[in-house]
Amino acid sequence: MLQVVDLAISFGGVAAVKGVSLSVGAGEFVGLIGPNGAGKTTLLRLMTGVLRPDRGQVQFADQDITAMTVDERARRGFVMTHQIVRPFRQMTLLENATLAAGHALTRQPWLALWRTDARAAQARAQHELERVGIADAAHKLASQVPLGYLKRLQVAMALALDPRFVMLDEPLAGLNYHEAERFSNLLIELHQQGLGLLLVEHNLGEVLRVAQRLVVIDSGAVLADGVPQEVMAQPEVRRAYLGEAHA
Repeated sequence: MLQVVDLAISFGGVAAVKGVSLSVGAGEFVGLIGPNGAGKTTLLRLMTGVLRPDRGQVQFADQDITAMTVDERARRGFVMTHQIVRPFRQMTLLENATLAAGHALTRQPWLALWRTDARAAQARAQHELERVGIADAAHKLASQVPLGYLKRLQVAMALALDPRFVMLDEPLAGLNYHEAERFSNLLIELHQQGLGLLLVEHNLGEVLRVAQRLVVIDSGAVLADGVPQEVMAQPEVRRAYLGEAHA
């Protein structure tokens, strides 16, 4: 489903991503981890089109998408959720999700002038809020609900785009133990429904619990790739996280 080939980018002469190659199969659940500053978020931005690489290629569903914009990739089912949640806070959760569900109209505003019936988009939005477990707050403003709800809202909005593959950038950040566990269980359910996932996360306990495969990034390069428990047992991975004295 996703193939990254020799992806690289530098900022001011400093290499942030150094020729990364990785692949994720259709319906696979992969965890992408690494110490702070390893280049994980930069890699995600390269894959989603926020940044353009100095070299390398991104392929999605056997199509070269390297030169495509963010919205072009999203329309093909390649979607990302962000660590910092930024909904429209003076709109309800349902209204936020309805905007995503009506993406075919909102990307071409002139169509919206001729089609004012939002019932289909609202029904889809309600379905996705139920799917992620926050339908009880559908009519609350985004400014009135806790962070855990906003994190799930972001997933609901991603699902409303009919994704084939979703990348999540540190979705557990800011959540307590029980919230993180519930959110991870939601990701398991989505994976079981056939959705491909790439999870970037610092909560190693949850990543090891839910991911099928683990890719470790360090200093902008792939350090390890394989079965989670086996990857975390490798001395070079332990060294990257814990330092030489504890490796």
